[in-house]
Amino acid sequence: MLVHEGASRNIGTDLRLGCTLAAAAGGVNVAGFLALGYYTANMTGNLSALAVGVGDGGMVSVLSCIGLVGAFVMGGCAATLLVGAGRRLGMRAVHAASIALEGTLLAALGILSILLPAWMEAGALGYGMGFLMGLQNATVTHISGARVRTTHMTGMLTDLGMELAQLLQNPGAMRVRERVRLHGAIIACFALGGVGGAIGYRLYGMRLLVLLGGGLIMLAMPGLWRAGRPR
Repeated sequence: MLVHEGASRNIGTDLRLGCTLAAAAGGVNVAGFLALGYYTANMTGNLSALAVGVGDGGMVSVLSCIGLVGAFVMGGCAATLLVGAGRRLGMRAVHAASIALEGTLLAALGILSILLPAWMEAGALGYGMGFLMGLQNATVTHISGARVRTTHMTGMLTDLGMELAQLLQNPGAMRVRERVRLHGAIIACFALGGVGGAIGYRLYGMRLLVLLGGGLIMLAMPGLWRAGRPR
């Protein structure tokens, strides 16, 4: 699931990967909102909030939104650099390593949320989760050949609408039916992950990030193990 790339992947592999990571992203996004009051994966909303802050003269809001957008961009940049370095070194498990890194850092954020004083917690959590959502989205974009994105639901909903129109025009198009199934399932799993994130936050607070991080590490382990075996 985290080893094969691009054309070597099939719809089932993309479904498993996209649905699992979309559910995790939904959980992180909702937990972040309940803890901080904004969505750490919603760059459309954060850019809009930045514009409102500029118009109203709210410099605290402007700086916060700039930090969130910058953290997300840096996460995407870090994932791309990691993938590029892994390919140059011939690493077969570079994408699995990226997801394992995300899981480790997410769990570390959950632990930091307990240890940090309140005045530092919001910034560390917000920017940290924004960075990790960018890292995840870029990693999945690379491995799937841009067919799957797990935090960008605006784009996924747009794709779904376009594919439904194609399906109405040509109901027998198997590839279109597969894409409708893929994008519809990822959108549903993001929403369900958000529900789980809300429940988990109310039960565990930001310690939920430790559980989500552990789940991502477990997801990455089979790919790391397979890649470590002799060819």
